[in-house]
Amino acid sequence: MVIAGGYFGIDGGGDSPKPTKPSKPAQKDSTQQSANGETCSVGSLPKEADQVINRILTDQDHLYSQHDGKHFGNYEGVLPKKNSDYYREYTVKTPGKSNRGARRIVVGGGSENDPDVWYYTDDHYESFCVIPDAED
Repeated sequence: MVIAGGYFGIDGGGDSPKPTKPSKPAQKDSTQQSANGETCSVGSLPKEADQVINRILTDQDHLYSQHDGKHFGNYEGVLPKKNSDYYREYTVKTPGKSNRGARRIVVGGGSENDPDVWYYTDDHYESFCVIPDAED
């Protein structure tokens, strides 16, 4: 009974202090940094990501034009909070996949071919890294 009570958070009336919930770390309000602060150079990304970056910068058509360049809602809240029309997403093709896969480049602000910020995810928006040299 004590084990089950502890599992479900039921206080058995003992003198032990109640556990406190760990607090969430404060998210930095920076458009240049993802929530986890990691960066990834273009050279560290799959070659398909470099192709997408070049298409964005040179205003070329995208492989998944039905989805690419469209609104990214940041519903997961991993990227810094911005206006709802700030972020746009692009598919980074995964060789061997018949669907869009999980890899994306998400850009924010600026214009269609000159975004202010660049992010990469390979786990379908669970984590991101900043691409600091996307326009170099």
